[in-house]
Amino acid sequence: MTTHRHEFTMTRWILSVLCVSLLAPAARAEGPKRPNVVFILADDLGWADLTPYGSTFHDTPHLKRLADRSVRFTNYYAASPLCSPTRSSILTGLYPARTGITAPACHLPAVQLEKRLVGGSPKSRVIGADSLTRLKGEYVTLAEVFREAGYATAHFGKWHLGHGAGYEPKDQGFDADVPHTPKAAGPGGGYFAPWRFVTDPQFKGKPGEHIDEWMAGEAAKFVAARKGKPFYLNFWMYSVHSPWNGDPKLIEQYQKTADPKAAQRNPLYAAMVKRMDDAVGKLLDALDAAKVADDTIVVFTSDNGGWAYPPKATDPKGYEDIPTTSNAPLRSGKASNYEGGTRVPCLVAWPGKAKAGTSDALFSSVDWFPTLLAMTGVKPKLMLKVDGVDQVPAILGQKVVRDTVSVHFPHGSEAQEVGIPGFWPATWVRRGDWKLIRFYARNDNGTDRLELYNLKDDFCETKNLTAEKPSIVKELADLIDAFLKDTEAVVPKANPGFGKQPAAGGAAGWTPSKDAAVATKDGVLVITSIGGDPYIVVRDMPAGVGQYTVEFKMKSDSRGTGQIFWTTADDKGFHRDRSTTFEPKHDGEWHEYAVKLPVDKALTGLRIDPSTASGEIRLDAIKLKDKGGKILRSWPVPPAKK
Repeated sequence: MTTHRHEFTMTRWILSVLCVSLLAPAARAEGPKRPNVVFILADDLGWADLTPYGSTFHDTPHLKRLADRSVRFTNYYAASPLCSPTRSSILTGLYPARTGITAPACHLPAVQLEKRLVGGSPKSRVIGADSLTRLKGEYVTLAEVFREAGYATAHFGKWHLGHGAGYEPKDQGFDADVPHTPKAAGPGGGYFAPWRFVTDPQFKGKPGEHIDEWMAGEAAKFVAARKGKPFYLNFWMYSVHSPWNGDPKLIEQYQKTADPKAAQRNPLYAAMVKRMDDAVGKLLDALDAAKVADDTIVVFTSDNGGWAYPPKATDPKGYEDIPTTSNAPLRSGKASNYEGGTRVPCLVAWPGKAKAGTSDALFSSVDWFPTLLAMTGVKPKLMLKVDGVDQVPAILGQKVVRDTVSVHFPHGSEAQEVGIPGFWPATWVRRGDWKLIRFYARNDNGTDRLELYNLKDDFCETKNLTAEKPSIVKELADLIDAFLKDTEAVVPKANPGFGKQPAAGGAAGWTPSKDAAVATKDGVLVITSIGGDPYIVVRDMPAGVGQYTVEFKMKSDSRGTGQIFWTTADDKGFHRDRSTTFEPKHDGEWHEYAVKLPVDKALTGLRIDPSTASGEIRLDAIKLKDKGGKILRSWPVPPAKK
């Protein structure tokens, strides 16, 4: 299957009808038994984190067991250095640049389905993309094709491709969704039951039970129940994403073997990797118990590179200053455009077909769509145009089918790049041993910075060869241009407002933070946010009796959670302990809010934080009401009647 431009214009309903009518005959036809597919996806697992990939600190016996019967790819790339874009590429066979999901934004409440540039903070040299927050229903998924071909389909674990009607696993081709956490970006609150991020009451583990091991037990039930019928099982683990939360007994065990001079030496993370490996082992045991292991294709990989930086917070405490992991010899890690951000482990077990061994063939996560269909013999009659290529010849060791890998990551900033080298809006292409990165507007004069590396001679990306190899630079730059044009990518550009601060002053009695400007226009308050910490403050409050309610109308194209702070005569300033949050709808439409302030004392100040990102926010009909509903103050102040 060759690379083509994706041009679906049908609605999901029409496409579903067509696919059912075209695929159903093939599913009923007599022929050889079709293999099952188990797709195991780790979250934030690094290239060097497993025993089969050289780790001598992490203990992964079950993944070694899988590797011993798998093709182990050493040049496999996630389609993005962050999770949601890669997940979308696996399910659709399309580049994130094409679908518009270019950042892990699919847990946000706002439904944003437009490709566009956004913001332009004076703190950044570059204006980046505004990622879509949902996987559009117009794209055909692997689960839909498999289900229409007669497969039972199930999704276990993290989704992070959208929530709400039309965007969850059961809307995208899966018969089952366990434990149903479409809003979760990670295992918020920790891995051990009771799980705060699992809100569906039907899914509960025993106290202290690890979420991924519990999922493996539930997946085992699915496998056993589907015996005799082919199945496609997504086992997308929460491990080893933050929060960094480990088994105390395992942490103690790894403390004894940690070498303080080694690159990988964090006992807490090692404990997390071990529990992930245990979950994989439990799933592999389930395939053996159901006597379907010889009929099942098993894929194991990661959605992006490992977090190669000190963790922000740990449970238990004491590991915050030890790098979580190391992707060495690869440079940097998660969120980076260097190799550590996207080159990850990949194991493919295909019983009776592929011989165990190592392959250095180039492989991209967009390739799974055509590859898994080819491996299972599922042939949609409706020709689907995808970006991926069929990697069966490479898996069988016959020939290399891909000579180029491309990644478009239009996010990042100067401040964040300090801690994460390579976390800057960029597009890069690798052809053969050569890799060219185009960092947008990264030079001091606002021009793009190019970095060229020979990965054969310089695995660690230390020597930029752009000056020495101008012809190769031009060849690869032309490939980047063609890739961006073909995928209709949102291309970052230099920010003309870089270094400029909003004008000082306020409006209607409100004073803005340094990251915002406020003015009155057409009778409403207009807040222009540059990102960071945008808010507006008002003082000299009238006397009143709490508790209070702040009512207002709001229209926003920004992002993030809203928050309202207050002060009383006893307080020294605004503090998170004297605040309450609300969830704005940043969809460019007017919405009404009523936020209760749980304070009984008289107020002396009020602060509204409408978002946490750049954009324009409009506020109207702001009212502060007391316990009895009396309006104490309102903004903007209406003009006096003549």
